[in-house]
Amino acid sequence: MLERDRKLARKKLDEEMKPFRQAGRVKESTSELLRAIRYVLGIPVAEIATKMGVKDGAVFERENNEAAGTITMRTLERQAEAMGCKLVYGIVPKGGKTLEKLAEERYWRKALDGRGQGDEGTREQEGRD
Repeated sequence: MLERDRKLARKKLDEEMKPFRQAGRVKESTSELLRAIRYVLGIPVAEIATKMGVKDGAVFERENNEAAGTITMRTLERQAEAMGCKLVYGIVPKGGKTLEKLAEERYWRKALDGRGQGDEGTREQEGRD
């Protein structure tokens, strides 16, 4: 029953995350999205700062934090909202694979790695997952 529920959940997530898998295939995706979106929409920093209730410098700081990978999800969400956008969050398997395919690969890797190793090999492998 548990495995059937997992399979149904994977199918649902695979369908929901399809656009994210496609975006994940882009070789040179846009980085520094806050700055890029502000630029292409032509939104002045002062406008964003006013909507967020912060000083102009804080907007630049948040853009720099995003570039450095140190920004929080909440801050991304707030600044996106200030630009009339919505933060959409997704996690997908690498290479455009589906969750179903990744789960199948994990199953077979566990089955094959554990062959002939007894319980020790299986426990070692599980620790690496």
